[in-house]
Amino acid sequence: MRVLVPFAADAPKTRLEPVLSADERAAFARAMLRDVLAAIDAVGYEPTVLSTAPLELEEPISAPVVVDDRPLTPAVDARLPERSEDDPVAVVMADLALATPDALERLFAAGGDVAIAPGRGAGTNALVVRHPEFRVDYHGGSFLDHREITAEIGADLAVVDSFRLSTDIDEPADLVEVLVHGTDRAPASLRERGFELEADDGRVGIARAGNATSS
Repeated sequence: MRVLVPFAADAPKTRLEPVLSADERAAFARAMLRDVLAAIDAVGYEPTVLSTAPLELEEPISAPVVVDDRPLTPAVDARLPERSEDDPVAVVMADLALATPDALERLFAAGGDVAIAPGRGAGTNALVVRHPEFRVDYHGGSFLDHREITAEIGADLAVVDSFRLSTDIDEPADLVEVLVHGTDRAPASLRERGFELEADDGRVGIARAGNATSS
């Protein structure tokens, strides 16, 4: 199985702008990427980073990097199976900071011509494609689109319900989940920048230098 990890190297995590500077967002995105790559490695697969631009990393990564500056949908489509005998292709987003080897192994082992781990808000956080006619459509509620595409081509769909794979890190409130459930570089990156959990009226949020963001 080929495993692709799309990564927006040019402008990562813009919705975290209220709490992180541009340089901090870039460093945090790279930390999440490393965590995702490590989880894939632990399952026994060698991931490939599908990056929008050349990566500038403080420390090298072992995974090969393919640069494709096209939007996500055509960049992924170009690498999906073209024949039934081709190897399956998995696509795992780089911002799944809570991903673990166990969660990914469940996805990779799921049956069906297409297996999807949906994200919150009807997104598609990770999927495995075995059917040669399936193509992705990542705009808007992509899980709903992918479910419809699967039905149109007569393919079997497996839906993998996973908290760790459904939690992509996009908004400031999502950082709570990283500090609570993250295990490696991503939570360390936040703590190095002064973030910590803060409970307020029964809700847990994040605090940094006197500023709080609720979950």
